[in-house]
Amino acid sequence: MTRTVHPIEQESFRILRSRLDTSALPRLHRAVLERVIHSSADLAYADDLVADEAQLTAAHTALHAGAPVVADVGMVAAGITARTAVCRLGDAVARPGLTRSAHAVRLAFEQVGPGALWVIGCAPTALEELLVLDAAPALVIGMPVGFVGAAESKAHLRASGLPAVSNISEKGGSAVAAAALNALLYTPVAAHDRKENDL
Repeated sequence: MTRTVHPIEQESFRILRSRLDTSALPRLHRAVLERVIHSSADLAYADDLVADEAQLTAAHTALHAGAPVVADVGMVAAGITARTAVCRLGDAVARPGLTRSAHAVRLAFEQVGPGALWVIGCAPTALEELLVLDAAPALVIGMPVGFVGAAESKAHLRASGLPAVSNISEKGGSAVAAAALNALLYTPVAAHDRKENDL
């Protein structure tokens, strides 16, 4: 996609790169890491983010071919630019043994089916529910935040073998999860289209 980058954003990335050398990272891993750090001003994500370039490449291809995007909460959906994300939290209800966020994941999967990109930045229970579905995702960006279940749900995601972006610690949230998806949206499809100053 073509986007106009504001000078403040350009300066932010210049400062980021002056403090952290990301030049040796593969193209999409670098894009995701830089956008996550940009959204959080937290350089520690350099040692906390977990991603695989081959999985990112396949997900990037699926995303640019029109694969659906699902967000666990409205704040994640609102942070995703240039693409409408499915979010079914408003239709979901809590029930015994099932949180509202987990029910929303079930509803979203019924709507989009396999092959979607899932962006979970709020509820660990949403991520855990996705892991028990046969969702065959193109990618799961699993970055829920919190002291209860967040780190554990992300560890379960990494152990699942599903294509994923996650982080090890308890931190995360809507902004960084949406930023990771935006990084894939903003990165041109062809490697030779990418300029060093692409943001």
